[in-house]
Amino acid sequence: MNDPNRPVYGALDLGTNNCRLLMAVPEGDGFQVIDAFSRMTRLGEGLAASGRLAPHAVDRTVAALKLCAQKLNRRGTRRVRAVATEACRRAANYRDFLELVRAETGLSLEIITPREEASLAMAGCAPLLDAAPETALVFDIGGGSTELIKVIVPAAGQGNPRIEAVESLPLGVVTMGEVCRGDLDCGEGYERIVAAAMEKLSCFDRDGSLGALARDGKLQMLGTSGTVTTLGGIHLGLDRYDRSLVDGLTMEFSDIEAISDRLRCSSHAQRSLHPCVGPDRADLVMAGCAILAAICRLWPTGRLRVADRGVREGILLSMMRADATASLHERTKEIQ
Repeated sequence: MNDPNRPVYGALDLGTNNCRLLMAVPEGDGFQVIDAFSRMTRLGEGLAASGRLAPHAVDRTVAALKLCAQKLNRRGTRRVRAVATEACRRAANYRDFLELVRAETGLSLEIITPREEASLAMAGCAPLLDAAPETALVFDIGGGSTELIKVIVPAAGQGNPRIEAVESLPLGVVTMGEVCRGDLDCGEGYERIVAAAMEKLSCFDRDGSLGALARDGKLQMLGTSGTVTTLGGIHLGLDRYDRSLVDGLTMEFSDIEAISDRLRCSSHAQRSLHPCVGPDRADLVMAGCAILAAICRLWPTGRLRVADRGVREGILLSMMRADATASLHERTKEIQ
């Protein structure tokens, strides 16, 4: 039986490529994770060409969501928030998908805007930001889009990080992997793709101010995505991916470039065998490397911090803090 003083909360993030669930109980100013689930469903497979969610992708995703619903029900979860992002934002048949999910699993998926997605990711990643430099670039390379967030980091004890600008660009590992599959393994082709990604991403910094801060050592960078965590695991030489070792890791750009080059020179079969890549990511990892290379070249901070956290953590914190505030108001009324 659950402790009423430590109720269970659930946060589900359905992206273009992955379905992720996190379940936790409040603990101090944060939470303690009690269960987690992650499955690559590739909901956005074929979306770039057709504009619709494909039946086989929907079937895979609904099967994963059924497992999530079972976990949530077993724990007697007090509150659940399930969000969907880029694939559902772009798909012409998203309403049919949401209705099917509700009928098959009982889950009500909420399609969130790019800005809310960025805000939730930022809330989840905020503990990994350094107190200085005061300006940070936070990015999330997803399956169907890449989010770029400019954040102002206050001095210690002076409040929470503040989002100053957000841009969501239709540049993701699934969409790019499908369109550019052949070129990503070729040196010249890979460089062309990086250059094209730089052109698209540069709209986030039209006046060049972020680039200038990066070159002057006045910009910090934080990345949250499967791409950066995969490269982090490879960098550490892990025989099996370990979140506790990767989350918070700092990587030099030179190491990122060396790992990307090594992966590009490997065959699909060789990538599949790497424990931090695996068969599910083998055909997507180079697309992620190309987008990451574009980010690193546009904003040359020289290093980045890796975050294996984001939207789900932001959802959990927002729900728990809202409930804590409501509970405090109720107790105050009783005293009065």
